[in-house]
Amino acid sequence: MTLKKWSFAVLAAFFAILCLGLGFWQIRRLQARQAANAILSGRRFAPEVSLDSLPPDTAEAHFRRVHIRGIYDHGQEIIYTLRGRNGSPGVNILTPVLRPNKDTAVLVNRGWVYSPDGTTIDTGPWREADTVNGHGFVETFPTKGPFPPPNPTRPRSFRRLDRSALAKLFPYPIANYFVVLTDSAASPSAPPRVEPAPLDEGPHRMYAIQWFSFATISIIGLVIFLRRT
Repeated sequence: MTLKKWSFAVLAAFFAILCLGLGFWQIRRLQARQAANAILSGRRFAPEVSLDSLPPDTAEAHFRRVHIRGIYDHGQEIIYTLRGRNGSPGVNILTPVLRPNKDTAVLVNRGWVYSPDGTTIDTGPWREADTVNGHGFVETFPTKGPFPPPNPTRPRSFRRLDRSALAKLFPYPIANYFVVLTDSAASPSAPPRVEPAPLDEGPHRMYAIQWFSFATISIIGLVIFLRRT
């Protein structure tokens, strides 16, 4: 076999092995997505619980359906910036809820509001009734950075919800999780609620098939090349 054939064979084999590796990587990602969906589905459709019944481990509490009652502290709400919705820029409004006989407030994501720059809004028109008696699901704060610092001109606006930075803003402790409301907006001042993450498998299966196809084409092409030369 000539050097040219050897070189082509090595390159084709390397490319096939690389594609197979990428294909199996996508399979592993698909399996991880399926496992996460199973957990999410089990918690999303499980019976609703009170906040006091949540497990102390936030990983175990994540996505659980909860009932929340208390008083909104609208003067302390924060803005979660750069939150897209159906291709439009916007923000989420997070308002602390003070619960009876509890010294720790719970941040509640009340919903999405359109913002042309994705960072600023007038929260006045989106002030709901002071009392809340609603339903939602538990979300956890991210634990891995980077966490961009708030803009000094907008100290209550956050690109990522860094709990340690958030805790410094409030005159009371905040829970180590927050709640995303799912109740239908009952008044014009209630922002559209944030929709739960979809229970789909993503593009991983399609990507795996593509990478396996590339590997197959590479091997078949090599065989044809060697036979014809």
